[in-house]
Amino acid sequence: MFTGIVEEKGSVLARDGARLRIAARAVLADSGLGASIAVNGCCLTLVAAGDDWWEADVSDETWSRTNLGALSPGDPVNLERPMRADGRFGGHVVLGHVDAVGEVVSPAPALVVRIPRDLMRYIVEKGSVTVDGVSLTAFHLDEDTFEVAVIPHTAEATTLGARRPGDAVNIEMDVLAKHVERLLAGS
Repeated sequence: MFTGIVEEKGSVLARDGARLRIAARAVLADSGLGASIAVNGCCLTLVAAGDDWWEADVSDETWSRTNLGALSPGDPVNLERPMRADGRFGGHVVLGHVDAVGEVVSPAPALVVRIPRDLMRYIVEKGSVTVDGVSLTAFHLDEDTFEVAVIPHTAEATTLGARRPGDAVNIEMDVLAKHVERLLAGS
């Protein structure tokens, strides 16, 4: 489980078939073979590492259903290790399971994102949503868009400050909303 509090911006070093190599430092501390690391909010498994880099094998499903498939060498990415049981809970419950790829409509600091209309039911005014792995508070909800405020620190410490209209961003809806819907449906 992640919290949506990005630990560092890494960068793509290479993509070789299913293998993705990422430059990083902070997320490698305490991360051994088999560790989970979220890349733009997508949970990946560390399968190899060296000095200041690590690699993950990415499935075809993940390449196609996230913005990871569009990454090129040099592209920055948001990185986060799973929350430790004795750690602070700074964001919200984030699983690293991307629900959709959204589109930036308006850039930070008033970041507006368009998502599939059927997913808007999971967003509530002042509720949590994850954008490229960043835990944010949604407001100004419309039929297929929501807005999040990106403060200067978040704009600098994550990729969100560089996102422009038309850019693809990974979206994870609040898992609690999805579970409540399922329970109320009785299935």
